[in-house]
Amino acid sequence: MGDRERNKKRLLELLRAAGTGNARCADCGAADPDWASYKLGVFICLHCSGVHRNFPDISRVKSVRLDFWEDGLVEFMTHNGNLRAKAKYEARVPAFYYIPQASDCLVLKEQWIRAKYERQEFMADGKNISLTGNREGFLWKRGRDNAQFLRRRFVLSAREGLLKYYTKEQLVPLITRNYLKQGFMEKTGPKQREAFKKRWFALDAQERRLLYYKNPLDAFDLGQVFLGSREQGYEVSEGLPRDVQGNRWKAGLTIVTPERRFLFACPSEKEQGEWLESFRDVLSRPLTSFHLLTASTESGPSSR
Repeated sequence: MGDRERNKKRLLELLRAAGTGNARCADCGAADPDWASYKLGVFICLHCSGVHRNFPDISRVKSVRLDFWEDGLVEFMTHNGNLRAKAKYEARVPAFYYIPQASDCLVLKEQWIRAKYERQEFMADGKNISLTGNREGFLWKRGRDNAQFLRRRFVLSAREGLLKYYTKEQLVPLITRNYLKQGFMEKTGPKQREAFKKRWFALDAQERRLLYYKNPLDAFDLGQVFLGSREQGYEVSEGLPRDVQGNRWKAGLTIVTPERRFLFACPSEKEQGEWLESFRDVLSRPLTSFHLLTASTESGPSSR
């Protein structure tokens, strides 16, 4: 057996070895990673390897199955591996920090990978200032001129001794929220005679909201649709009314609320089926007091 075959066999054994964590991507948890960083000593998936290539001073990648591995690099991988790297680079990840999964978008994965290896934010002796003493999140604030409660983003800064709040939601919730379903659909306006427009949709199951944007990375949504429960008269069905059709896409679906119907067209029947399943999942969940407050204190959704 030659050096190439012998080293390849040793690497594959490392991937399968129990107790190493190597059987899943070190960064997003995808199964059966075929790539590795021979500077960091971790096994990673194809998508995450593309991010690692962007900072060659910190990480260098090779294919486990296609590239040649010198004996020294194989030894390095043998003495490191995903669990050891996790103990080093994820020693103090905050409890509230969202760790991306294999199904998440590349933007989330890139921010996580850069935070871990490039900025080393979570090492025991990390370079960045600790987040202790700072807190941010969303609260309901009563307006000054009327009794209406509005959702606002608050930031508590211990260093400044200030509690700040913002009238518009910032990009942070969009990046860190784990949406049940995302993708492009077309939608028409409230009169259902307006032209269908292509929009990027994100279904937030936690807050029972369907948000839509002009572009996937926009900071602010164009509008939202609150999704109550079936008991309240909310429902979703396949197809569009006979006299209505999408601009380019024909696989339609209809969301019925007590106030109006929302019409959408999906790019394929597969996407249509996934959206229907996701909407039905949310509609089947029981409402909480938070959801009831949300529905009663906010005005109707945007028609843009």
